Amino acid sequence: MAWFALILAGLCEMMGVFMIGKMYQVRNWQSALYMILFFTASFFLLSIAMKTLPMGTAYAIWTGIGAAGGAILGMVAYGESKDWKRILFIAMILSATIGLKLI
Repeated sequence: MAWFALILAGLCEMMGVFMIGKMYQVRNWQSALYMILFFTASFFLLSIAMKTLPMGTAYAIWTGIGAAGGAILGMVAYGESKDWKRILFIAMILSATIGLKLI
């Protein structure tokens, strides 16, 4: 259950970051509301995960999912650079995240 909550928290973090970008494109109250809801859900789910998982592991995985996911969403939705070096480092973040789960 804790790992499920942690992964969901990371995905909510990723969507919160995505909504920040959306707010700069379309300034409306819906974008702000979604951003607040995603970040609130992210912190709530992270707190559930941290009841069982070690703080360092939970935080590292949460930020890894948010950072890598945000970068991937930026490439897909906002046309950010898809340079091979950028993709390599995103893969390294994801590899480290998976490694923490396996240890």
